[in-house]
Amino acid sequence: MTPGERICAALDFPAWAAAEPFARRVAPAVGMLKVGLELFAAEGPSAVRAAAALGRPVFLDLKLHDIPNTVEGAARSAAASGASLLAVTVLTSLDAGALAEIGLAGPPEAAVVRLARLAVGAGAGGLVCSPHEVRAVRAAVGPGPLLVVPGVRPPGAAKGDQARVATPAEAVAAGADVIVLGRPLRDAKDPAAAAREIAGTLPGAAARG
Repeated sequence: MTPGERICAALDFPAWAAAEPFARRVAPAVGMLKVGLELFAAEGPSAVRAAAALGRPVFLDLKLHDIPNTVEGAARSAAASGASLLAVTVLTSLDAGALAEIGLAGPPEAAVVRLARLAVGAGAGGLVCSPHEVRAVRAAVGPGPLLVVPGVRPPGAAKGDQARVATPAEAVAAGADVIVLGRPLRDAKDPAAAAREIAGTLPGAAARG
């Protein structure tokens, strides 16, 4: 996987008409596109198909949570649109205090590792976790599962609504396979150039020239 292929660009827009210009500009410089809840709620599976038509795999980020039968059916329907599915451990917007409030007392890492093991045991081929837990998750589940990591910010960038963050280089060095970037690309004057600049900071970039 090249440094550029490790970047997933989040299409965090309210409609495909708003997302499409950004998606077309950034797609050549990244390895994956992410369709989130906001865009999917507005456009449905057509947003996934439109993003996939740009020649990049699509990560459909809906965070399904319901009874097993309902989640199974929803996941089957989502996969039929051409999207890839992953198991989420703990949202990167939650810190230890927020987790304690919902009954998950203790360090976030313990909860993340526990959920990661459960997900892989249930057959998940990929996991989502924050950069703070990547190393522990990789040690717990081995080299097989794909680790996709949001909560990534270039040095000096604002955290926004994220609680557990790291730089792109730190996340990849810790064991992330793919890093998800939203605002750092979406707010850039030239999203493709911003993606290439970030790719140039990732481990392995210098060796490739």
